[in-house]
Amino acid sequence: MAKHSSRIKQLLRFLPLLVIIIALALAVYFRLYEYLSFTSLQQHHQQLLTWTQQHYFLILLIYMVIYIIAVAISIPGATILTIAGGLLFGIIPGTIYVVISATIGATLLFLATKTSLGNLLKAKAGPKLHKLEKGFQHNAFSYLLVLRLIPLFPFWLINIVPAVLNVRLRTFVTATFLGIIPGSFVYVLLGNGVSSVLDAGQTPNLGIIFQPAILAPLIGLAALALVPIIYKKIKAKNKV
Repeated sequence: MAKHSSRIKQLLRFLPLLVIIIALALAVYFRLYEYLSFTSLQQHHQQLLTWTQQHYFLILLIYMVIYIIAVAISIPGATILTIAGGLLFGIIPGTIYVVISATIGATLLFLATKTSLGNLLKAKAGPKLHKLEKGFQHNAFSYLLVLRLIPLFPFWLINIVPAVLNVRLRTFVTATFLGIIPGSFVYVLLGNGVSSVLDAGQTPNLGIIFQPAILAPLIGLAALALVPIIYKKIKAKNKV
């Protein structure tokens, strides 16, 4: 009985990786990457709006599944999907659907790395990773929140590295969910008014998030997220 239970646990370890492999196969089979472009959105946005009005919950389900797959297998197109979320569902609902979908997709990749690939990646990284792991774990939530708030690194990389550094699942999910809200809101807001731009055959400004009026508040939020880390370091110095 104990051996049977142990085998089940071993198989469950590979479940997130299996889900990602299936998602990758589906993305290749349906050529998902071909549709995650402004050209495709421009050609089909009116039809998508009509379908959303007629079959709201079905389109929402399809949208979220596609978003989760795109994030889990790390194919380009999340920005297009976020803008589409604003176009199809509005600002507040669109932001909610985007944040939930992105968090689920990121968590799948995190779990696949942590349970199936983590030991292999750790072995290749060597002893230097152990030192980084200790420092990261003490302030994992704050570090992750900063990395999510300011998009300096690829989204997929921030899904993998915390898993290799043995960050707790709850910490990863919470920091990811909260950290991607501001950026998601900006692109959903852009998408909510993008219909006229697409009708005119133009492309919206994807660099909007790096404009001072948008980036400055994000940096401010990131600075607040660093306060606990700075406080801990000052406190540790005072004890010495």
